[in-house]
Amino acid sequence: MTDPVKLPAAKQPVLRVMPMPSDANIHGDVFGGWIMAQVDVAGGVRASARAKGRVATVAVTQFVFKQPVLVGDLLSFYADIVRVGNTSITVNVEVYAQRRPEREQVVKVTEATLTYVAIDDNRQPRVVSVQQ
Repeated sequence: MTDPVKLPAAKQPVLRVMPMPSDANIHGDVFGGWIMAQVDVAGGVRASARAKGRVATVAVTQFVFKQPVLVGDLLSFYADIVRVGNTSITVNVEVYAQRRPEREQVVKVTEATLTYVAIDDNRQPRVVSVQQ
């Protein structure tokens, strides 16, 4: 285990969620696939806001599980845009867990990089505007 950290002070999470027993195995460890789905949601929120419309996930270029996620952890998902292309947006997502409410401990549990493509009403790629 690594030393506890603090939540990023200058940022707001794009998603906060607490995993439930149905999201975990019999030992209380949350399934990696469940975490991956939440990361995709968080990245999609940021990409959609930047694209000013619909986006679709096209690639996951990095996904690192740094610490286990436990039932009862309060997860905070922070998403930052790292690149904007002609039709694509690459987002870095960091996930922190706040555990043990009686003596709070914060740990970074996951980081991932995902790429989304802006799409139109016909699900075809569209240009992302240069302006934010």
